[in-house]
Amino acid sequence: GAKKVIVLEKLGYVGGSTNVSEGALNAVDDQRQKAQGIKDSYETFYETTMHGGHDKGDPTLVRFLTSHSMDAVNWLESLGVKFNDHIGAATGSLGQRSHYPATPYGNTYIRTFEKVIADSNGKIQVLLDTPAVKLIQNKSGRVVGVVGNNFGSKVTVMAKDGVIIATGGFGANHKMVEKYRPELKGFSTTNHPGATGDGIILAQQVGAGLTDIEQIQIHPTVIKKNGALISESMRARGGFLLNKNGKRFTNELLTRDVVSANELKQPGGIAYLVIDNSIYSKNKMAQNYTAEKLMTKCDTIADVAKLIGVDEKVVQASFDQYHKAFDNKKDDLFGRPEMLIRMDQAPYFVAEVTPGIHHTMGGVKIDPQAEVLTPEKKPIPGLFAAGEVTGGVHGGNRIGGNAVCDFVVFGRIAGSNASAYAAE
Repeated sequence: GAKKVIVLEKLGYVGGSTNVSEGALNAVDDQRQKAQGIKDSYETFYETTMHGGHDKGDPTLVRFLTSHSMDAVNWLESLGVKFNDHIGAATGSLGQRSHYPATPYGNTYIRTFEKVIADSNGKIQVLLDTPAVKLIQNKSGRVVGVVGNNFGSKVTVMAKDGVIIATGGFGANHKMVEKYRPELKGFSTTNHPGATGDGIILAQQVGAGLTDIEQIQIHPTVIKKNGALISESMRARGGFLLNKNGKRFTNELLTRDVVSANELKQPGGIAYLVIDNSIYSKNKMAQNYTAEKLMTKCDTIADVAKLIGVDEKVVQASFDQYHKAFDNKKDDLFGRPEMLIRMDQAPYFVAEVTPGIHHTMGGVKIDPQAEVLTPEKKPIPGLFAAGEVTGGVHGGNRIGGNAVCDFVVFGRIAGSNASAYAAE
């Protein structure tokens, strides 16, 4: 609804963490879900999200998120995003409602947005390499502009309507992470380098309150040396985890926080993610992992044992247990509910993984209209926020597939309300 939009982008490219996400978007979709015999409802999605976040989420925000989830899908489709008809279940999603773009990864959304920008005839301008350094307030306290810094040159943008903070989380700011969670010192991060909490700090400077700031999610399958993320789809498609003793130790499809906690209890706090050729041969993502030397090819189970450094018989027993669970459709050891493949097609591919900082659930306090609130829950005039910079949406744990839903649902309402603000 705005006549003109100016975006200040800290990095030299747009997209942030969405560029490297799997792109799953959770939504209640009557048409696609019914075609697969999936029973779902907005109430179920709400209860799942609250429960998955350990009932720490703001019920009003969670209700808004879940009830507007399909609107997000419809809006993205109107811009040109194409979704697969098949509805999946992102690992840790706690339900089969995950929509995946037909072209893989969250970068699909960013490419779509870039086309919208290019076709806007200058209505939308993006200033790259221009981090925001200050919010401008008038005498009444309304936020009326932003000061940016472009390679040392001051950039001032005044806003006739509202200002929206959409700067993402702080998972790549180690000092900030340690401030709120000292026990996470030294953890690697899957976050892109721009996720340093700038927007949270800017909002605090004009009186914003924070919520759930100590709630930081760690992801169980991260390469420690470089923070590279091994996709949850490797487990969702049938892969499993072994510890340094060559044994399974968890239901691999539990929520990220639980799998990570179980992993940290293992020797050295590490695990080995194993997939077989039936996954690898059909998955470009997995093939990229070997090309990037994040995964190692093992021709036999004996080679898997050798890589881990344990007795072949122990690893063989772990495979046998999984094969039996698949055949009986029941995992007696850990209660894994879904094993799509038998995991018996050599060669095998193995990645040594450990938990890494993945998502910061806490941040700026907002209401369902995406207005930024003070600690006393009073709106700061003219200031809105959406996405990972905010808190309250995910509670104590973000379930898989809810991040994209979050930034689209609240991004849309922030845009709508900010563009209408001048008329008030």
